This record gives sequence, structure tokens and C-alpha cells, in this order.
Amino acid sequence: MLYQLYETQRSLMEPFSDLAKVASKVYSNPLSTLGQIPFSQRTSASFDLMHRLLRAYEKPEFGIRTVDVAGVAVAIHERIEISRPFCELRRFKRFSDDLATLDTLKHQPTVLVVAPLSGHHATLLRDTVRTMLRDHKVYITDWKNARHVPLSEGEFHLDDYVNYIQDFIRHLQRTYGNCHVMSVCQPTVPVLAAVSLMASRGEMTPLSMTMMGGPIDARKSPTSVNNLAVNKSHNWFENNVIYRVPSGFPGAGRRVYPGFLQYSGFVAMNPDNHLRSHYDYFQDLVKGHDIGTDSHRRFYDEYNAVLDMDADYYLETIKVVFQEFSLPLGTWDVKSPQGKLERVRPQDIRNTGLLSIEGELDDVSGCGQTKAVLTLCAGIPKSDKKHLEVKGAGHYGIFSGRRWRELVYPQVKEFILEHQAALTRSVSKTNAVIAKSAASAAEAPPRARRTRRPHTSPTPVKRLPAPANRRVKVNA
Repeated sequence: MLYQLYETQRSLMEPFSDLAKVASKVYSNPLSTLGQIPFSQRTSASFDLMHRLLRAYEKPEFGIRTVDVAGVAVAIHERIEISRPFCELRRFKRFSDDLATLDTLKHQPTVLVVAPLSGHHATLLRDTVRTMLRDHKVYITDWKNARHVPLSEGEFHLDDYVNYIQDFIRHLQRTYGNCHVMSVCQPTVPVLAAVSLMASRGEMTPLSMTMMGGPIDARKSPTSVNNLAVNKSHNWFENNVIYRVPSGFPGAGRRVYPGFLQYSGFVAMNPDNHLRSHYDYFQDLVKGHDIGTDSHRRFYDEYNAVLDMDADYYLETIKVVFQEFSLPLGTWDVKSPQGKLERVRPQDIRNTGLLSIEGELDDVSGCGQTKAVLTLCAGIPKSDKKHLEVKGAGHYGIFSGRRWRELVYPQVKEFILEHQAALTRSVSKTNAVIAKSAASAAEAPPRARRTRRPHTSPTPVKRLPAPANRRVKVNA
């Protein structure tokens, strides 16, 4: 019922939002009569703020058209590489007509960026992707809004998330030989599970994993997010935050955790900061500070766009990650696509580099929660493990903004390059073996030609007379 009430309220407010937008433009136009009255700028700013508070926010686009690679503008073509019912593997293909640049792009590492499925769209990592594209081939998991997925596509579980990640990694390994994986926030847990299962089966694992601000061990430095999950029972979440998608959407009838509830939780964590941000936006509109207003719009166009999550996935994440701590306790079993339960054993990972990153002021994943992955992955040599704590950075600062670009990314780039060398050595070794085999074949003496034996007719078989007691049939 709550979901229906929300959609009804949103539909009723939509005309008022459009009216406020028009009024804002009228009062800000110096050529109009209303734009010349006293306090017109303040009136315009009030209507603009009203419009933004009442409007509905749809999923924005990544909008990455070009990136700079070694001083050359490289065109970006965004395309869907693999489409699944609940996720798309999106590729950012780079193009250039400069031969030297093309050669550089060809030999750069391949990185799978696993975006969080926790309320926001993958476009929240736009700055992450744009920065990575300078030095890497970049793919990203673009999770679908559950209310747009028909019921005929079935349910979506945490196990399905893990299996999706394994399939995407295998796809990149088939295409490029191997890849690197970067997970931001929530996906650190299922990504670690995916790679652990691959290692336990003896499959090739990624060259490196970069874990950023995720709840690997939510028992360490619990935040308000962790406390809510611990203080409320599993049944409480199922009875109070799970609703069915109303009619009018492709996924009508699907049980989901609605995006508007998640958004309310985001705002409730730091209400004072959001109030201050909107007040500053109002003041910038009055003063005509375009830089400040544009920055505010870009941030909240992204922040206010949320998606619904399938109920099974959401409830299982709460249980496995925040209530039972199954990953750090070693009690997590994941069901494969074949229906087989497999134990997640991070200690089985051996040939993958591991970089953990935390923000000093992170209020979503507390200090030490991500770093715990270094202890769980006991099979990885210490020389291949590294931890970075970003001073003065909050949750979003470790993957977006100035600190990400200036402090975090240089170390991520260096770490990936260090472990890319393993793939380069493997390819060189393979090529050397092939070349040696070809040289050996060329130097080998020619085989003696076999002389064919002359063809002779087969010796006729002499027929024996029939026994006396055998009846002989004679045609009449």
C-alpha cells in the first residue's frame, strides 16, 4: 500500500513541479515584467528549489563522450556487452585515429568495475569510470531497476549476484586473457565470494582485486547502517520495508525494497548536510553563482535517482553480511547455477593481487571493515597485498571527486600495472613456446616417403560343394 500511496503522491505533485519550473524562468527573465519587480531573483530561486524538491528523478546517463589519453582526445562509445535479466555488462569502447594512441590503448589493462546494487544507479561511479578510462579498458556492471524487470524473469538472489560476477569475469578472461576487478562499497562482499569460488574450483582468477569501502567484516567499527541491521530482526525488515511494485510498471507485482525508502535512509544519515546544501544552492541562485548551482544540480540529479532492489537479494544481503557475518566467520555457502552449494573460502585465493581502500571519515563502511579482507585472504603473499587509508575522505570521497583523482587513483593505477606484468609474462611465455615449436618443426629432417605397394587383385575364394543333406531350392 505504501508504494501505491507514494506513486499517487508523486503523480499529484508533478504538475506543481512543472509549474514551479515555469514560474522560476519567468521571474528570472529580465525581459519579463515579473522579472523586474523587487525580490524577483529570490522568488525565482524559491520556485527553482521547489521544482527540484518535487520532481521525479530518472536514471541519468553516463555521458562520457571523450577522455584525454596522453594529450590526445579519445572518443568513447558506450555499448552493452552482455545483457542479463537484472544486470547489463556495459563497455566503454575507446576510438582514436592516432596510430600511436591506438597502440597505447591496445596494451592497457582491462578492468571490471563492479558497481553497488544498494539504491543508486551505476552512474554514481561516473567520475570513477571517466578517470579509469585514461589508462584502462573499462567495463562496468549496470544493475537494472527491479520494478522494470517482469515477474516472468524470476527472482534475484545474492547467489545470483555472485554468479553474474563470475560470468562477467570469465567473459573478459576469454576476450583478453585475464582482467582486474574493482568493487566499490556493497559489491566487495559478493566479488570476494565470486573470486574465492573460482579459486576453490581451480579456475583462473583475476590478476588483481581492488576493494573500496565495503562491509567485508561489518563487526568492525559499526556505523548507523550496521546498527540498524543488527538491532532489527530479519522478519522486521521483511514486514516493514518490502512492498510490491504497483501497476503501471513492467515489474508490477514483484516484491522489492523501494528506492524511495532507501533514499529516505540516505538523507536521514546526514540531514543537516543536505539542508545546508539546499540552502547554499538557494543563495547561489540569488547571487547568480553559476558554478555553485551547476555543481549542486549535477550531484543531486545523481543522488536523487534511485532504483528498487529485488526483495530476496536485499533480505539475504542483510542476513548474510550484517546479521550473521557469514563471510568473515567462514559459514557462507553459495548456490551455483547447477544448484550445488559451495563454501566460500577466501583463503584459497593465491594468484591475485589485493588492494583494500578505506576513507578515514567513512560513515557507511566503518574503519577496518574493508581492511579485514587482507586477513581473510591468507593464501595471498604479503607482497601482493596492500592497504590504503585516505585521510580526510568520507565514503564517496574514495571513488569520486578530488581526493579520488589526486590521492586514490594514482595508487590504484600503479597497483594494477604491477600485477598486469603477470599477464604480460604469461603471454610472452606462451608466444615463446609457440615460436620454439614452430622452429623445431622447421629444423626437423623431412620424413622418408612411404612407397606404396602395387595393387593386386584379391585371390578368388574357391567354393566348396554343398553337403549332401542340404536342400537346394530350385526356381520353377
